[in-house]
Amino acid sequence: MTARTFRLVYTNCRCDLRKRGEVALSGDGPGLVTLCLVCGIVGYVGHRSALDVVLDGLRRLEYRGYDSAGVAVLDGDGGLAVERKAGRLTNLEARLDEVGRDAFTGTAGMGHTRWATHGAPIDRNSHPHCDVTGRVAVVHNGIIENFAALRAELEAVGVEMASDTDTETTAHLIARAYDEGDTKGDLEASVRTVVRRLEGAFTLVVTHADHPDVVVAARRSSPLVVGVGEGETFVASDVSAFIEHTREAVELGQDQVVVIDRDGYRVTDFDGADAQAKPFTVNWDLSAAEKGGHEYFMLKEIEEQPEALANTLRGHFRDGRVVLDEQRLSDQDLRDVDKVFVVACGSAYHSGLVAKYAIEHWTRLPVEVELASEFRYRDPVLDRDTLVVAVSQSGETADTLEAVRHARSQKARVLAVCNTNGAQIPRESDAVLYTHAGPEIGVASTKAFLAQIAANYLVGLALAQARGTKYPDEVAQEFHQLEAMADAVQKVLGTIDQVRALGRELADSKAVLFLGRHVGYPVALEGALKLKELAYMHAEGFAAGELKHGPIALIEEGLPVVVIMPSPKGRAVLHSKLVSNISEIQARGARTIVIAEEGDETVRPFADHLIEIPAVPTLLQPLISTVPLQVLAAEIARSRGYDVDKPRNLAKSVTVE
Repeated sequence: MTARTFRLVYTNCRCDLRKRGEVALSGDGPGLVTLCLVCGIVGYVGHRSALDVVLDGLRRLEYRGYDSAGVAVLDGDGGLAVERKAGRLTNLEARLDEVGRDAFTGTAGMGHTRWATHGAPIDRNSHPHCDVTGRVAVVHNGIIENFAALRAELEAVGVEMASDTDTETTAHLIARAYDEGDTKGDLEASVRTVVRRLEGAFTLVVTHADHPDVVVAARRSSPLVVGVGEGETFVASDVSAFIEHTREAVELGQDQVVVIDRDGYRVTDFDGADAQAKPFTVNWDLSAAEKGGHEYFMLKEIEEQPEALANTLRGHFRDGRVVLDEQRLSDQDLRDVDKVFVVACGSAYHSGLVAKYAIEHWTRLPVEVELASEFRYRDPVLDRDTLVVAVSQSGETADTLEAVRHARSQKARVLAVCNTNGAQIPRESDAVLYTHAGPEIGVASTKAFLAQIAANYLVGLALAQARGTKYPDEVAQEFHQLEAMADAVQKVLGTIDQVRALGRELADSKAVLFLGRHVGYPVALEGALKLKELAYMHAEGFAAGELKHGPIALIEEGLPVVVIMPSPKGRAVLHSKLVSNISEIQARGARTIVIAEEGDETVRPFADHLIEIPAVPTLLQPLISTVPLQVLAAEIARSRGYDVDKPRNLAKSVTVE
C-alpha cells in the first residue's frame, strides 16, 4: 500500500494507517457497542474544496450531534484522507490544522457529526469508519439491529474490528462485496448488496478510493436529502447543510440508494431498479433551514417527537422479549425488587408521575415519585431490594445526581433514564436506559419528555416480564401498542393548526388552569409548566377531583381552563366525573378547552374549544395528549413576543442545587 493509493489519518484508533502506508495497532480493545440515531451527515461532489464544503455543512448540522466529528476526502488521484475527533467540531478542525490540511485537497468527500447513544463518545468510535485496507469509508446515522451477527461473521473470517460500533461492520461488508463476487468493482451494487442485509433504521454514505468522483448513499427510516447545484451535488441529513449553495433539493424515499457526482444524481431501490425521488425547492433562509423551516427550534423538536419515540423503542423487543440492552441488572435483580422510586426534576418528574400508573398497574409493585431536590432530605426508606429510577435529560441535573448518590449509599439499585451518553448520572448508576431523542436545543423539554415517558414504560414492562406479572404475549402486546404511538403522535401533529390559532386567541389571558384525572393529571401539570416556562403566565395544574376542595374558587368569567379527558371506554367512571367538572366550570363562566378522544360526543356541549386526539390505550394517552399543550404554550409565548427557545432565567440543565 502506498501513499498514492491510501492516505488515512486516524487518532487513537487500532487501525492507524498513516501517510507512509504503514499499519500500527494501538488503542483500547472493544467495549460497549456504539450506535448513532440522530447525527449530522453531509456528502459532496463538485468543483469546490470538499473539505471546506463539508466542514461548513457540519457547522450547520452540529445541533444534530456534538459528541464527535469526522471527514473523509477523496483526492482524485486514488487517495482517501480521513480524520475524526471526539468532542465538538472545533476539536476536529484543530486536529486538521495539526496534521496538515494539504492531504484533504479533493473535490469529493463526506463528513459526520455524532450524537452518541449506547457507547462512549471517543476517537475510535467517531465516524467515518474504514475497512481494513482503508479504501472504503462509511458514515452512518441510525441503528443496525443485526450488527452483532454481522460482526461475528466478519470476525470469523479474520476481520479485526477497530471500533466498538455497528457502523464499522458495513465498511468491511461493502469492501468484501466490492472485492469479490458478482459485485466486484461496482461500488453502487456493493452498497445495495450490503444494505439488503441490514436490519433497523439507517442512513449510510460511502466513499471508495477507486471512485474519486462519486459518493453513494442509502436510507431506510432515517433522513437523507439530495441538493442539486450547478456542477455540484450534495447529500445531507437536512437541507441546512447545503442551502448556502443550492435551494434545489430531492427527498429520497424509503429503501432507496442514490449515487451523486458533479452532473447530478441517480436513484434506485435496494434491488437496483430505477426509482423516483421527490424534487422540491427550499424556500427558507439559512437560519430557518437549521430549524427545519420553523421559527423556533422548539417547534421543530415538537415535530420530531414521532422519530424520538420510534428511536427510543427501536431494538428493545427481540425474540419475544423486552430487552434493556444498556442495563447491567439481571432478571433476578429485577425479580428481587419490592419497591420502586422515581426521582427527577421538572418535566422529567412529570414523566415519572405518568410512569407510576403504568408500573404499578403492570407489576403490582408500589411506586413513589419524588422530586429529586426533596428525596435525600426526607430520609426515604431504601434497601437492596429498592429500585430507584433516576430520570434526567442531560444526565447532569445536580439534584438528581445527589439523589442517585444517596440511593447508592443506602445500597439501593439505581437505573438512570437519560438522553446524554456518558453523562455523570449514567456513570454513577447501576444501569442506564438511554432515550434517543437526540440533542434538544429548546430549553423547554418536548421530545425528550415524550422519550422519557416511553423509556419509563420500557422499565415497567421489563419489570413485569421479569416478575411474571404479565404473560409474554401480554408484554408483546403492550410493547407493540407503545410502538404504535409514534404514528398516533404524527396524526396529532397533522391537526395542530387549530391549536396554534387558539394559542393566538389566548395570548392576552392573565392565567390558565389545567385539569386531569388518572394519567391526565401529570399531563395537566406538564401543560401548566410549559406555559409558565415559555409565556411567563400564571398557570396551575390540578387533579380534577380536587376542584371542589379549593381551586374552583379561582374560576371566573373568561378564565381559560384546559381539561384532559380520559377515554369514555377505558375509564368510564372518571370520564363521567370529568364531564361534571367541565359543566361546573363552564356554568361559572370559564372558557373550556377540552382535549378528548375522537368520537367522544358527550363532551362537545361543554367544550368551548374541542381538541380531538386519536383513541389509544388509557395508559399511553399522555404520549399524545401532551402534544397539543406543547404547541399551545409555544404559540401563546410567540404571540406575546417571547423567545420560545430561550425563556428568561432558565437553563437547559440545572447543574447546581
